Amino acid sequence: MNDKLYQEELLEHYKYPKHRKKLATHDFKAGDYNPSCGDRIAIEGTVNDNVITDLGFEGSGCVISQAATSMLTEMCVGNTIEAVMALTKDDISTLIGIPLGPTRLKCALLCLQVLQEGLAVYQQR
Repeated sequence: MNDKLYQEELLEHYKYPKHRKKLATHDFKAGDYNPSCGDRIAIEGTVNDNVITDLGFEGSGCVISQAATSMLTEMCVGNTIEAVMALTKDDISTLIGIPLGPTRLKCALLCLQVLQEGLAVYQQR
C-alpha cells in the first residue's frame, strides 16, 4: 500500500472508529495519557479462555492516537493474551503504515501501552 492509502485508512478509523464503546462488563481496564500532546486512551476488555473476546475504548486526541487505537482493538479481538503482549512498536508502525517521527510514534504507541498494561494487571490476578 502507498502512503496515501494508509492515510485514508487512518482517517477512516478516526472518523468511524471500531470498538469505541463502553462494555457492559469487563475483565480488565486501563488508561493513560500523553502529557506532551494531550492524547488520552482508556481501554477495557473481556477475556474467555485466554482469548480477548471484546474490547472497548474511549479517548481523545490526535488522528494518529485515536485511529491507532481503533486499528489495534480491531486487530486484537480474537487473539490470545500472549499474542497481544508480544506486540511491539514495530508491529504498531506496520499497522499504521506511514513513517512517523518520534513525537507521532508516541501518539501511536499509547494504545499498545494501555492495552498491555491492562492485560498485565489481569494476568496478575
